[in-house]
Amino acid sequence: MAVVDLTLPINAEGGLSMDAKEARQLGSLLCEDFQNADPFPHVVIDNLLPQPVLEQALSGFPKEALASDGWFNIGYAGQHKRQVMPEDCSAAARELFWFMNSRSMLQFLEGMSGIEGLIPDPYFMGGGYHETSRGGKLGIHADFRIHEQLNLQRRLNLLIYLNEEWDDAWKGQLELWDRDMKGCAARVSPILNRCVVFRTDADTWHGHPDELETPENVTRRSIALYYYTASKGVYQDVPASSTVYMARAQDDAESRKQARNLRLWETVRDWAPPVLFRRLSALRYRIANWKAKSASRANAP
Repeated sequence: MAVVDLTLPINAEGGLSMDAKEARQLGSLLCEDFQNADPFPHVVIDNLLPQPVLEQALSGFPKEALASDGWFNIGYAGQHKRQVMPEDCSAAARELFWFMNSRSMLQFLEGMSGIEGLIPDPYFMGGGYHETSRGGKLGIHADFRIHEQLNLQRRLNLLIYLNEEWDDAWKGQLELWDRDMKGCAARVSPILNRCVVFRTDADTWHGHPDELETPENVTRRSIALYYYTASKGVYQDVPASSTVYMARAQDDAESRKQARNLRLWETVRDWAPPVLFRRLSALRYRIANWKAKSASRANAP
């Protein structure tokens, strides 16, 4: 299993930020590794978060149970597992999760995965901080693929481990199984600041199915985030349209004329062949720019 050592260029001064263009280029450097990984597209990255951001992630992990925590004690489908919603954590933790859903982070992931148009989950369905205690496990599985609240397709999982001490003798390695479930192709130790990103297909089998044998005071902790894409199938349910403008009764004649012309243009968009509409659009914008420049010259001193 190949492991890449890479730290995101996150600026932690005055809030978390990262240049989107730089993030995209950095992600692109990992694209070949991601696409060619066995048994399915994934990448393992050590030292992903800069030290100040890592400390923010660690300090933001709630040590005490919160009223909104999700608890799973359902055997193979999740045992001794706690899920913490970011919105109920400290301000520093919330800032971190918002950053992980930011445009810059999406650009990094798009460059790495080759999947365009990634969308974060503001509801953190199934995500957030995760914690599994002694005796816990999560069986080998392929994740749900549709976010039923948002009607989006799940495309990527991102995990960042927050275990300041870890011994593989405690079990708990993430197992990646081949697509026909014949054997485990990779085992990933959940060590501090190690990140795993992998594609979520119908047969991207993964989990940590062996019961943890950690000391009583040690748990397996991580951040879990999921990313989605929209489908063109939405056009089957919702007619595509641009913004529609309506003038008020008290608006002046020029405003009413402009609103009427905008609605007329929307009608042209609906009925004109795409090639013709693109040419008309280009002509329309050229005329508008010419009028604006002419007016500017006329008003110049």
